[in-house]
Amino acid sequence: QVQLVESGGGLVQPGGSLRLSCAASGFTLDGYAIGWFRQAPGKEREGVSYISKSDGRTYYADSVKGRFTISRDNAKNTVYLQMNSLKPEDTAVYYCAASSRYGSSWFHDGPDYYGVDYWGKGTLVTVSS
Repeated sequence: QVQLVESGGGLVQPGGSLRLSCAASGFTLDGYAIGWFRQAPGKEREGVSYISKSDGRTYYADSVKGRFTISRDNAKNTVYLQMNSLKPEDTAVYYCAASSRYGSSWFHDGPDYYGVDYWGKGTLVTVSS
């Protein structure tokens, strides 16, 4: 059974850190580009960061650049999102997604993201004092 499972979400104070994990089963992540997306209440899902499948190139949305870091551990079939200096506006459900496509169009193809092959079910991140 193919699935992506996110973990690591929770409640954190502003300025704090969390590390999200995205574990794959039923397929190997190294054949896919992996992205992290988030959806805040009342807002559309937006792309946060991705790591490409070919050369490991990374991309970050301006809102998280310098604070978030994406990485992958192919041996563990897992992708991580290290989130530092968290802000209340980072509060959202965070989803990981896998795409077999090259390039970046699949990541920017919102709100429907037709280029995504698999989605996780999400993990909630709440940044509040």
